[in-house]
Order: sequence, then structure tokens, then C-alpha cells
Amino acid sequence: MAKYFDVHPQTPQARTIGTVAASLRSGALIAYPTDSCFALGCRLDNRDGLDRIRSIRRLDERHHFTLMCEDFAQLGQFVQLDNNVFRAVKAATPGSYTFILPATKEVPRRLLHPKKKTVGVRIPDHPVTRALLAELGEPLVSSTLLLPDEAEPMTQGWEIKERLDHVLDAVVDSGDCGTVPTTVVDFSSGEPEIVRRGAGDTTRFE
Repeated sequence: MAKYFDVHPQTPQARTIGTVAASLRSGALIAYPTDSCFALGCRLDNRDGLDRIRSIRRLDERHHFTLMCEDFAQLGQFVQLDNNVFRAVKAATPGSYTFILPATKEVPRRLLHPKKKTVGVRIPDHPVTRALLAELGEPLVSSTLLLPDEAEPMTQGWEIKERLDHVLDAVVDSGDCGTVPTTVVDFSSGEPEIVRRGAGDTTRFE
């Protein structure tokens, strides 16, 4: 049964955020709000959590997982950026963008695209997510909470708990965070390729 945490959307309670971070360190898989949609998240070394995300969403090995990062310094530990890509990504963060980039050796192999050796990264612009990442001190492996055969992600924390109570360890709810996923930009070739048009403005990459 998933624990339910009701968190203030602008000034999240430090004690609650600390409790959620502690559960993540103990191997929890959580649903949590971002600046685009609810997401599923677990720690980098949580193999069981990753398997559960794949199962919940019915994902194949080609799916790009996203490392939700606290800041640009943390992001730079996990992906390779040349000067041009650095400037483009820096200018668009924090925000509703996911960037596909070549991974460094810090990223576990099971998270990588099997052929491209790439991974998704992003820096969210949501007070609750940022507080959680700051408390955790490391990225969250994440994937949009979009269930198979459904057109839009779920937006209500109580509904997520009701439907996924048996497969999640915790639901962090700070209210509706929308149904539009991030804009995904693939920079793995050095030039921007818009893979998905979403919440982020695409004109800067066109």
C-alpha cells in the first residue's frame, strides 16, 4: 500500500520532503509532481524500481529514461556536452524540456538506450520536485506517469494512489500539475532534433 503525502505546491514542508527522500534511499518507487506532469521516480541504483516502472508503463528497452537533476552541475556529471550544446541546454533550464544526450560512465548501463548509449536529462521548474532533489542529493530516474493505452497522464494524486496503490510505495501530491509532457530535444548528434513537442517552447531549437 502506497503512503500518501500532501505537500504544499509552493512551500513544501521540509519534514515531509525529508520523509519521502528517506523512503527513496530505502528503495521506494514514488509518483511525484513536476512542472509538466506527474512522474514515476526512483534512485539510480534501484533495479527493482526501474523494473516496476517498465512494468507499469509496459516500456521496451529502447525507452529513454530521464534523470531528473537538481541543477546544471549535477546534470553535467551524467551526460556529455560540447560548448554549443552546453549553451543551448543551459539557456533552457530549468524548464519543461528533456534533453537526450550521450551518457557518462556515471549512468548505469541498464538506463541507457542499448544502441545509442544515451539518456534523457532535465532540470525541473517545480518547487516540490526541486526540494525533493535537493534533499536527496542525487538525480531521480524518472518516466512520465502515462499508463498503457491511455491518451493523457493522470493529474490527481488521489486517483494515482487509488489505481497504483499495489505497485507504488508513495504518492507525493501537491495538486494538479497538468497533462502536457516535456518537449524532448535530442542533442546526441550535436544538433537539436525535436523528438516530441510538449510544454516547452520549441522555437529556440528550430
